[in-house]
Amino acid sequence: MHNVLAVLLCLLLAACGSSSNSPDAAQTQAAVAAFATVQQVFQHLRCQNCHIPGDAPLQFDAGLPHQMGVVRGPAGHGAPGLPCSSCHGEANPPESYGPNAPPGAPHWALPPPEKRMVTKDLSAPALCKMIQDKQENGGRDFAALLKHVSEDKLVLWGWNPGGNRAPVPVPHAEFVAKFKTWSDAGGPCPAS
Repeated sequence: MHNVLAVLLCLLLAACGSSSNSPDAAQTQAAVAAFATVQQVFQHLRCQNCHIPGDAPLQFDAGLPHQMGVVRGPAGHGAPGLPCSSCHGEANPPESYGPNAPPGAPHWALPPPEKRMVTKDLSAPALCKMIQDKQENGGRDFAALLKHVSEDKLVLWGWNPGGNRAPVPVPHAEFVAKFKTWSDAGGPCPAS
């Protein structure tokens, strides 16, 4: 009898403990709804022009192949002899350079070939899983992902792309709040 009571007590404590750490149905539903905004941002051209399956980045609001035969290179910084920094500086150039002058932001580059974080043409569930995949996302957990999308200067460039480029349409603060809602619930993925 003592063993049965001990087992029941353990089960009761485990159930209570797990329910306090797990998101409830409403939190999960809110998180999945918030992911729709995360998806909208990750799949905007400002992101997916560089988060590509191949090795040639895209450019402009039409997602055209990058001019001059630009490629990812061995570390994501361009080919030897033609690094991204040949044209892209640490900040957007002055408006006097024209609307199609190469934009700039700190550490301008593509993701490295082994961690491409491809966003283009992924379904919502596939994108959700990819974002959480440490093999794809640079080894980031949710806290590091949140820091990346809220503080990284190259990510922030998407909201201030300069020239005649369309910025990410979701305000950055709203995007970060939705990302936090989604990640705080454990990153539940949409069903379809």
